[in-house]
Amino acid sequence: MGCVNCMNGKLMCSFGTAPGTLSVLPMNMVMVNNYPAANIMDHKPLMNVLPFGMCTSLANPAVAAATAAALGVLTPQPCIPAVSAPWIPAAPMIMIKGAPIANQMGKMMCNWAGVINPVYAGQAIVIAK
Repeated sequence: MGCVNCMNGKLMCSFGTAPGTLSVLPMNMVMVNNYPAANIMDHKPLMNVLPFGMCTSLANPAVAAATAAALGVLTPQPCIPAVSAPWIPAAPMIMIKGAPIANQMGKMMCNWAGVINPVYAGQAIVIAK
C-alpha cells in the first residue's frame, strides 16, 4: 500500500527541476507519527502543493512564451503548480474524513502535462529490536 503522505513530504513533477513539498493542514484531524496525514483532497496549488523549482513543460504558457522569445531554445520559467484535480489514489481505499488517503503510490496531474509523484511520504517508521 505504501506510506501515507504527510506534512513535509516531498513530491516531484516530471517537468520540475527540484522536489516540491507537500503541505498538509491539520484539518483532517488524522496524525501519522505526529504529522498531519493527507487525503486525496490535499491537492491545492501553493497551499498543499508547493513549487518544483523551474518548469520545463512547453504546455505551460509562460515556458512556451519564453521559449518562443528565445527563438526556440527551451527557457524554463518559475514553477507555479497547476493541479486542479484531486490525487489519483492507489488501492486499497482507506478513508480520512470521507476521502481516500493520499499514499506514496498515488499521483497528481499538473495542467501543464506534468505527473506529480511522491518521493518521500514525510514520515518514516523505525522499528528497534
